[in-house]
Amino acid sequence: METSEKNYFAHETSVIDEGCSIGAGTKIWHFSHIMEGSSIGERCNIGQNVVISPGVELGNNVKIQNNVSVYTGVTCGDDVFLGPSCVFTNIINPRSAVNRRHDYAKTHVGTGATIGANATVVCGHNIGEYAFIGAGAVITKSVKPYALIVGNPGIQIGWMSRMGHRLHFDTKGFAKCPESGDIYQLDNGTVKLKSNP
Repeated sequence: METSEKNYFAHETSVIDEGCSIGAGTKIWHFSHIMEGSSIGERCNIGQNVVISPGVELGNNVKIQNNVSVYTGVTCGDDVFLGPSCVFTNIINPRSAVNRRHDYAKTHVGTGATIGANATVVCGHNIGEYAFIGAGAVITKSVKPYALIVGNPGIQIGWMSRMGHRLHFDTKGFAKCPESGDIYQLDNGTVKLKSNP
């Protein structure tokens, strides 16, 4: 461990390799494996049977549900939610007999984004901040910030607020989050947060 003292929780069945970094307040649960060279921020929650591969970087307050493998090439911003059994890939054309260990394609999951249960993210495509990937969706291209994606292949069907509510834009291109009161603007295919109450 790069941390001088253990200021995180790791269940006794988890495996923590030397040479990884784990932030304060993080919890690592049953049968999970944190591999050498990975970096986990503060206050993260790593569920049961999760693998964090070498070189993976997780921001602060990332929540990873059970049975997720986060492979080399994946990075996540702060406040990312990875749902149960969601899948990342890191090679476009894998073959058992061909070593492509130096051809990993990168995927970045932006701050606040959600990837739903059993969704698959094909490598080399970034997920924009606060995007919402529905359960079972298959991501085959990059996703805009705040976009709501469903289906296989994933298609955009709308926009989501930072609080995770569907946004309904008026004729002038403005929408209000029903929970936070935040105002969003849709302009030329891009959503931006305009104001906080």
